[in-house]
Amino acid sequence: MEPIKPHSASAKRPLRVSIVTFPECDPSILYGIFDTLWIAGANWKSNSNEPISQVLFSPRLVAADPGPLTLITGVTIMPQATVDDIDETDYVLVPNVVVDTPETIRALDRRLLDWIVRMHRQGAQLLAACGGSIVLAEAGLLDGQSATTHWMYAPLFRSQYPNVDLKEERILVQTGAGHSIVCSGGASSWQDLTLYLVARHAGTAEAIRISKLFLYQWHRDGQLPYASMIANVSHGDAIIEKCQDYAPHHYQSGEIVAELLQLSGLPKRSFDRRFKKATGYSPLEYVQWLRVEEAKQMLELEDRPIEEIAFEVGYSDLASFRRLFRKIAGLTPGEYRRRFRLPANVEAAIRAASAATPL
Repeated sequence: MEPIKPHSASAKRPLRVSIVTFPECDPSILYGIFDTLWIAGANWKSNSNEPISQVLFSPRLVAADPGPLTLITGVTIMPQATVDDIDETDYVLVPNVVVDTPETIRALDRRLLDWIVRMHRQGAQLLAACGGSIVLAEAGLLDGQSATTHWMYAPLFRSQYPNVDLKEERILVQTGAGHSIVCSGGASSWQDLTLYLVARHAGTAEAIRISKLFLYQWHRDGQLPYASMIANVSHGDAIIEKCQDYAPHHYQSGEIVAELLQLSGLPKRSFDRRFKKATGYSPLEYVQWLRVEEAKQMLELEDRPIEEIAFEVGYSDLASFRRLFRKIAGLTPGEYRRRFRLPANVEAAIRAASAATPL
């Protein structure tokens, strides 16, 4: 694979990146994005904010109104500009917004949404991190396009924007005319998004330098290893809710799907249709996800052999369990355990601290 070469535009002037700041944003992502872009391409003097080489980007925190802005976490920040101050920009970057209902989505500041649309029409390229893709979808910019977002937002996203092809397993999705929109999924995927932007305009070597400087890592395996099952239990179908109450306590059974069908008292076709409509999963998929979720927890916390864990969650055929686990989690059981178990040195430090200061 050839290294990415610098984009010619970076040689002219710093690229203007307007970071849209909603009250629903969380500050760690805002400042993480800002600091990464602020230092990209430049070497800095010690004890000075003056670079000794040309900076690549000119990031700005842009809000709807002037003055201090209190974010959803209670932290107050001072945006550097308002949408009324900026008539053009090279990039609009939308960080995560913390929303969890249609009502909180509708409460997003329409002035900011309209400004994003206007900047895009004038040629600005759009970047959205994590829940920022919800902002773009709400602004009508993702209709008929592909996108990604944090896996926890996926049910809400799909319910509100059925015309968007959501790929929540992906970390980066390029979409729109000329790939003018890039979405990233997952809370820390803003790192992938900023590294992508650095690589695009300064080349692979600079992106690697930045990743080493901040200890960033590409999320090469996508979001599946981090995703957990989101079971919709507020759909109002009492029969399916009864099945959902039953399943977590009996998922090891080899006849669990038949048991759920019998419990429902419905014809199979009606049961399958209502279960899928209510939960978003077929009955078999629902059971498979439950089993893999339980296996994940065992792999994270226990040292038992994978064969024992597979048997406990309902699989006597280890090969079948491995295939299913990889399909749902994106990693083999062994890879998952290595990634998500606490490092041995951390476990040792916790044990030592607990022994020294018992509760």
